[in-house]
Amino acid sequence: MKELLKTLCALDGVSSWEDAVRDYLYAEAKPDADTLRVDTLGSLIVSKRGKKPTGNKVMLCAHMDEVGLMVRRITDEGYLKFDAVGSLDRRVLLGKPVRVGPKGIPGVVGLKAYHLVSREEEKSVPKLDEFYIDIGAKDKAGAEALVSLGDVAAFDSTAGEFGSGLFQGKALGSRVGCAVLLTLLKEELPLDCTFVFTAQEEVGNRGAFGAGFSVTPEIALVLDGADTADAPGVPAHKRSCTPGKGVVLPVMDKGSIADRGLFERLRTLAERETILWQTSGSIPGRTDAAALQRTKAGVRTAMLSVPVRYHHTPSGLVSLGDVDGMLALTRAFLSDLAEKE
Repeated sequence: MKELLKTLCALDGVSSWEDAVRDYLYAEAKPDADTLRVDTLGSLIVSKRGKKPTGNKVMLCAHMDEVGLMVRRITDEGYLKFDAVGSLDRRVLLGKPVRVGPKGIPGVVGLKAYHLVSREEEKSVPKLDEFYIDIGAKDKAGAEALVSLGDVAAFDSTAGEFGSGLFQGKALGSRVGCAVLLTLLKEELPLDCTFVFTAQEEVGNRGAFGAGFSVTPEIALVLDGADTADAPGVPAHKRSCTPGKGVVLPVMDKGSIADRGLFERLRTLAERETILWQTSGSIPGRTDAAALQRTKAGVRTAMLSVPVRYHHTPSGLVSLGDVDGMLALTRAFLSDLAEKE
């Protein structure tokens, strides 16, 4: 799992530019899949038959994309002004290395030097339009020879083991789920499953919306990351989930409420299989469950999440034990569905 995570985190997949991630997943899934296709929005949809024929009843879903930056203007001096793609904390941008465009042009996020900042400016977080990307171009023409308007930039960071049982890397909120699904896809399944690696989750669950209508499942399990709130100084009553304390079973997100029966089934299975778990109640933001739950006549939907510290930054942190827990609980869930549905 660690090597798979390293590979996936090394790939750039800013929303709507998921090509590198999708191509890798397609190549890895092809030998074990019964069917593969890429839909109009760029989601990869893979079906695999299991011991019990159930057709497209069960969908397992994880998103491929990550937050990033999009070039909206090139200044006369050759700097790249940008917009955010997805939800980004402006405080983490300054000085971060990035890769820009399909050629992966090296860049660094810049801002007016601190000694030039006024006292009033010191009191506030800089606005997004105050930042820029420096790619070392001499002027506008030099920059235009390397990048184009609309190109996206992804954080440039190295993934790997960190500290005591943790793993560090970018895009972990998405790539953990992709790694778990790809691992399961290579195994013998207890029932038929449709694996969906969605596009454009970070900008409004767009890929899941289209894939849900295409597949029309009865049950969907969404794998994603969950923001932690375990930093020093955060009061205990405001803390949600913590890395190392187990896979998260969210009750709801900002766009969906978990199916009560599926939530209880997952909780019971976790306790029966002695899989460490926790719940955060409501998790911030919307997962793909928000789109899938409202597909056509409705879909019974539940979520599994891995706590991600420093989510949506170049250096997210997850517990490898939590990742293993997500894999084990998803396996148990599929076996239970095959026995009882």
